[in-house]
Amino acid sequence: MNQHLLNVAVPDNWDRRGLPGWSYHSPAFLELEREFLFRNHWQIACHIADVPEPGDYLTFDAVGERALIVRGKDGIVRAFHNICRHRGSRVVADEKGHCKNALVCPFHGWVYNLDGTLRGAAQPRSFPELDKNEFGLIPLDLEIWMGFVFVRFRHGPQPSVAELFKPIEAEIAHYNIADMVPSGEPWTQTTPVNWKSVRDVDNEGYHVAMAHPALQDLYGSTYFDEPFVNGVSRSFATYNPHAGRRWSVKNYVNIAPEPSYLPEHLRKAWIYYGLFPNNVITLMPESVQFYQEFPLSTGETLLRGSTYRFRDENRQQAAARYLSMRIDRDTMAEDVQLSVWSNEAMQSKAFAGFFLSDLEYGVRTHHDHLREQLPVLNLETAPRDRDLARINEEMRAKS
Repeated sequence: MNQHLLNVAVPDNWDRRGLPGWSYHSPAFLELEREFLFRNHWQIACHIADVPEPGDYLTFDAVGERALIVRGKDGIVRAFHNICRHRGSRVVADEKGHCKNALVCPFHGWVYNLDGTLRGAAQPRSFPELDKNEFGLIPLDLEIWMGFVFVRFRHGPQPSVAELFKPIEAEIAHYNIADMVPSGEPWTQTTPVNWKSVRDVDNEGYHVAMAHPALQDLYGSTYFDEPFVNGVSRSFATYNPHAGRRWSVKNYVNIAPEPSYLPEHLRKAWIYYGLFPNNVITLMPESVQFYQEFPLSTGETLLRGSTYRFRDENRQQAAARYLSMRIDRDTMAEDVQLSVWSNEAMQSKAFAGFFLSDLEYGVRTHHDHLREQLPVLNLETAPRDRDLARINEEMRAKS
């Protein structure tokens, strides 16, 4: 069976340059990224199992926006801006919780139904008559795919999530991830780098042999990346024949299940699916997880993610999940350090820019996607901050 689902050859004369260094520390450019990349592209908010019952809700903040995901009395999962229509307060202050019948703004007590419509304002006689829909919570674009809940803060140009993920749909469907449940609470972590430095490390496996001893032990001889195509990338690996030099890897390969419902080539596989600009879904035989990053500033990034397990998880699966978590934890710490070192160089006049290996086409194709959205990235010299947005718009109009 052909495992290369995207099946795109890398041209011999491909451009080995990465993004210009100025784009990693420009506040004006970060504002363009927030608008053209993060607000108008799909973001993973959660899994449907995070809001299993009517009245369950989950919130998260990103790039100056506030999202609220809630399951209604009718069982439908909806997404809204977490903004009261009265004075802009958070309608829900907690990151996760349950409400019986309605959402009540903690500022003045405006009440919203679970479908987002306005139930009523506090002291309603002090207002003219308020239309329940016009003054309801502002909805977000929402799409549920394979159990994951995707939202979009602005209506963007890209296709539906299902259309974007069409090349991998058949492969990922084997895992029945829509039926999984959370293995714990969503996690967050901040790291002192530009968000693109996080992506640059994560988008290639060229560094695995040197920088990730556990991953190299587990699957280094079989790992390969596939480039971003129409916003989707894929990385695939199966266990090395003689994996087990490290304690966590040795025990993992001995314990990890080989589910009979998976095709044989997936029973010992770790697969990473990327969705532009910043989302990753990881599949293992015993669990699935997502992670993503959002810029807090030019030099600080929020990492966010969550892991999901089988609803009827047995002891073998639980032990394998614990061990894979240990491997992932070490890998994440190693990647954070690598991203810090790389990001530091962007401030140095001695840094002449990236010169990419044939194995780093995942970085290059991600950068190509960024340039398509923000053509000002084709300029090696940074425009003045006050001119940057205008120049980018002029370049977008020409393209």
